[in-house]
Amino acid sequence: MENKKTFNDLGLSAKVLDAINKKGFEEPTAIQAMTIPIMLRDDTNIIAQAQTGTGKTAAFGLPLIEMINEDIKTVQALILVPTRELAIQVSEEINSIKGDKDIIIAPIYGGQSIDQQLRRLKKGVHIVVGTPGRVIDHLNRKTLKLRVIEHLILDEADEMLNMGFIEDMEEIMKHTNPAKRTLLFSATMPKKIKNLAHKYMDGYEFLTAKKEQLTTNLTEQIYFEVKASDKFEALCRIIDIENNFYGLVFCRTKSDVNSVVSHLMDRGYDAEAIHGDISQAQRERTLGKFRKQKVNILVATDVAARGIDVINLTHVINYSLPGDSDSYVHRIGRTGRAGNEGTAITFITPSEYKRLMIIQRTTKIDIKKSKVPEVKDIIKVKKKKIYTDLAAILEDEIDTKYYNWAKKLLGDSNPTDILAAVLNYCFEEELSPDSYGEIKEIGVRGKQLDQQGKARLFVALGKKDKINARKLVDLIMGKVSLKSKQISDIQVMDKYSFITVPFEKAEKIVVSFKEKGQKPLITHAKKTRRR
Repeated sequence: MENKKTFNDLGLSAKVLDAINKKGFEEPTAIQAMTIPIMLRDDTNIIAQAQTGTGKTAAFGLPLIEMINEDIKTVQALILVPTRELAIQVSEEINSIKGDKDIIIAPIYGGQSIDQQLRRLKKGVHIVVGTPGRVIDHLNRKTLKLRVIEHLILDEADEMLNMGFIEDMEEIMKHTNPAKRTLLFSATMPKKIKNLAHKYMDGYEFLTAKKEQLTTNLTEQIYFEVKASDKFEALCRIIDIENNFYGLVFCRTKSDVNSVVSHLMDRGYDAEAIHGDISQAQRERTLGKFRKQKVNILVATDVAARGIDVINLTHVINYSLPGDSDSYVHRIGRTGRAGNEGTAITFITPSEYKRLMIIQRTTKIDIKKSKVPEVKDIIKVKKKKIYTDLAAILEDEIDTKYYNWAKKLLGDSNPTDILAAVLNYCFEEELSPDSYGEIKEIGVRGKQLDQQGKARLFVALGKKDKINARKLVDLIMGKVSLKSKQISDIQVMDKYSFITVPFEKAEKIVVSFKEKGQKPLITHAKKTRRR
């Protein structure tokens, strides 16, 4: 059997190794073991293909810490990332592994005060972690100079491509030092990414980490179709019907995460949050409590959940439907590990049904429809647990003070009446059906019309037609009189797209885009057949 490499084998300094030990890393992941030694050589560019959640940030972050000259306060490395959350996460991760090295890392992204970023850049920064749009803003203002950078990292390059940043990436690369080293990370290698590499990377080593099979036969996969307003109620019922729920709940945004955690805590559950705005120190404290099961519910965004490795989860719940099949596979792969059984549950609204079916076909996974647990069944489970717990107490020696108390309570009363009163006192709220809200049944799917009068439309244009969400909205508004906020749940695929619009506008849109002798550009989603 081949011996696994340790961090000591990768050429890292004693200071960095000490920081790694304090961080709690035990052994390098496959992509770290491959990338770190080559990056430390500093004599070639690298293209690295690896799944999300394989330790990519440390793979490039640790060598960067070694190579940055902390005495020169100029930007020596630029790390481009697709989202604000990832910019914050990468910055904090590198900060947490730099040890006592005096390296300044600054995240720059849209939505944050540009004046605050300007002040930080003026003081001197060694590593900038930025989103393409905001980096270009600073380049245009001449407040970010990249002509002397020594390292350019493109993190999640395929995701930047999917979000329409390919031109921005090329523009940024034109402003960089031609003699820099470039490291490109991508989970997939589409043609446009390869073309970018050929154009801007003069020779490179290609590294690929073996793709792990994240789904297992031990993971039961089901979905519930509920209204968006009923998702939280459904979540509570799932938690309550399990004797020992221990799960990870995924939300799309940090706002959703905060909202779900706040509502869970209001109901008395032990829940905590992790997302891009949580500090690294707080993240580590939260994960420590979760691993020790002092907290049994962790609510997270996809980006913030990277690096979480807990082998005994009972549930992974997709409170929000994942954006693509890879995200789905990575999320649910956190259950069914190390021989433990697990359940993956996905909540979908009626308009998301087709997206879930795309994920099911792409992953070749059977995701079965199920019904949200009924209140009467949850109460039955709770009563059974109370009975089991009481039986266990009876097997142990009970302190005499409770016997004396029991005798006083009984007095001349009927024992059954007294026991009923004690049970009522202890469990009235917990066993009351009134503590649960109503969940309305979703009707039979027919015309893709939901209860708010919405219709789902199919558009025969996609990314290959250079269409994005904004262009699609502008195209429709140019033909039909409606407001942009009336077009929702936009999903742009490679060759086609889906939109949701008010039912009364749907037919007008379909008719407006009909051209004689040509296939209709927009149709009702129910008429669409997939090959």
